[in-house]
Amino acid sequence: MNWANFAPTKLNIMLPRVVITGLGVLSPNGSTVDTFWDNIVNGRSAMATITRFDPSLFRTQFGSELKNYDPTPFLDRNTIKRTDLFTQYALIAADQAIADSGFDFKAMNPFDVGVIWGSGQGGMDTFEEQVKEYVQGDGHPRFSPFLIPKFIPNMSSGMISIRHGYMGINYTTISACATSNTAIMDAFNYIRLGKAKIIVTGGSEAPITPASFGGFSAMKAMSHRNDDPQHASRPFDIHRDGFVMAEGAGALVLEEYEHAVKRGARIYGEVAGASMTADAYHMTATHPEGAGAVQAMRLALDEAGVNVHDVDYLNPHATSTPVGDLSETRAIATLLGGTANNLLLSATKSITGHLLGAAGAVEAIIALKAMAHNVVPPTINTTELDPEIPSSLHIVTGAAREAKIDVAMSNTFGFGGHNATVVFKKV
Repeated sequence: MNWANFAPTKLNIMLPRVVITGLGVLSPNGSTVDTFWDNIVNGRSAMATITRFDPSLFRTQFGSELKNYDPTPFLDRNTIKRTDLFTQYALIAADQAIADSGFDFKAMNPFDVGVIWGSGQGGMDTFEEQVKEYVQGDGHPRFSPFLIPKFIPNMSSGMISIRHGYMGINYTTISACATSNTAIMDAFNYIRLGKAKIIVTGGSEAPITPASFGGFSAMKAMSHRNDDPQHASRPFDIHRDGFVMAEGAGALVLEEYEHAVKRGARIYGEVAGASMTADAYHMTATHPEGAGAVQAMRLALDEAGVNVHDVDYLNPHATSTPVGDLSETRAIATLLGGTANNLLLSATKSITGHLLGAAGAVEAIIALKAMAHNVVPPTINTTELDPEIPSSLHIVTGAAREAKIDVAMSNTFGFGGHNATVVFKKV
């Protein structure tokens, strides 16, 4: 079937504009946005052998983890005790973004501020710990009363609202590795529909646990370059052999444009369009020709009122898996129609690893910083391009490249066939 012949439905409704006024990040590549961006643009990986547990029995033994993680400067003892790592990461990143936005909550109606957060797995660490204690115990169930509140994925959005008193729309999205792009898209749409003035959005993930790590390892989805973790994530390279698991959180404050302008907010960019589709193909594999991905990108661009040839930078999903990288690049080539273009791609999971449900939020921050600085960060470790990658694509490898970036796009795809694309514009 020629997927290039499928055109998106046109949207002709005039809706309020939505902008980004705050950013926050907690990742192995940096615990502040400035440090994170410096490491990304300079291609500094944080991948290394796992230290949180003994990985020696697994096929893959490395990842990108928050080493020496200490929440005590940011969270009080009771909050730490009552929350899983994925919620702690969410709270820390959200605090940064809220502070960065500079808005005065006391002047706001609390029902005008919401939280839409994403996590693909929720409190996996808590779940494992409690089940292990039960199995290894004396036969009497002694589950913690905090098991369910710590484990359920929606607790991240709930705790952000409780911490800050935001009483507007509040929920959590789950669409595997497309999760936080979905959260951003939902926040964008709820503001446009007049349901909120400001929404804190993003995603967090704490998947480096024996069960989560072991499960992905058993699927042979992760790289097994145990002797060379720093060079393991190599999107588009002929020798790529899987993704590198990472953890952390990314947070963005989305705000109705007129509201942001009225209060004199600093604006990082505009969320101009966003869309989701399904591959309807396979539980874990992407559609070989990227059929759903093509349509997601088209719909997002159409909503943004942008021609694909006006997009300056695309941060692809590009996890460094043999199948996934090929299907996505075929989708991008289909979108471009085989014509000359100036679109620059860089796969920053080569630097960060794959944050699963938090990937979209972290990569949205990268796209926004790239626009602000007119710099495309590099795809590192890609030294021998897979000959099956369409030759029409311009992939930035090795080192960052200066380029005028007025429009940026970010793709994330998830198990189950979820495709999510967000388009950003300079304001």
